[in-house]
Amino acid sequence: MLTLFGTQGSGSAAAEAALDVAGLDYRKVDAASWKPSPGLEELKRVNPLAQIPTLVLDDGSVLSESAAILVHLGLTYPESGLVATDPSRRAQQIRGLVYVAANCYAGIGILDYPDRWYPEPDDAVKQAMQARGKARLHELWEIFVDQFPATPWLSGDRLGALDILAATVSMWSGARKALAASRPEFSALLARIEADPRVAAVWTRHWPKK
Repeated sequence: MLTLFGTQGSGSAAAEAALDVAGLDYRKVDAASWKPSPGLEELKRVNPLAQIPTLVLDDGSVLSESAAILVHLGLTYPESGLVATDPSRRAQQIRGLVYVAANCYAGIGILDYPDRWYPEPDDAVKQAMQARGKARLHELWEIFVDQFPATPWLSGDRLGALDILAATVSMWSGARKALAASRPEFSALLARIEADPRVAAVWTRHWPKK
C-alpha cells in the first residue's frame, strides 16, 4: 500500500486530495519536521530532509516534492484526470505545477524560516525580509493567475492536479486575501475547487475551522 507522510494543515493536503481523486488506498503517517511525533523518525528514514508530503510507492521507492507527486499520480492513473492526456495541455499543467512549487511554495519557506537564508537575522532584518517576501509572493500569484487561465478549471475540462496545488499553497501568507482584492475571478475559482466533494473532505480534515 502507498504510504503518505504529512500532518494537518500542511502541504500534504495536496497529495492527499490527489490520492483521493485518483481513488487510491493509502496509509497516512502523521509527521512533520517542526513537531515531535512517532512518525517523524520513520519519515527521516525515507527522506532525510523530513519534507512533507513524502509518498512511499508500492515498490518501496520514495517520492517527495508536491509537484512531482501530483505529476506521477496523474501519469500513472490517467483516468483520474489529474493531468491531461493531450500533450500540449499537459505541458502547460506541468509548467504551472512547477511554477507554484518553485516560486510560491518556495517563497513561503523564506517567510516562515528567514534564518535559513540569512544567518542570525535580527528583528529588523526579519521584518524586512518578511515584508518584501510577502509582497513578492503576492506578485508571483498575480503573475500565475494571468498566465494560467481557468478553462473552466486550471487543469482544463476537469478538476486536476494544478487546481489542487494552487488551492493548497494559496492558503498561506495572506495570498487568499490579496487575490480576493486583485484577482476576484481567481478567488471564486479557488472556492469552486474547495467545494468539490473530494477536495472538501480533505480540507475538513486539514482545516476544520475554515
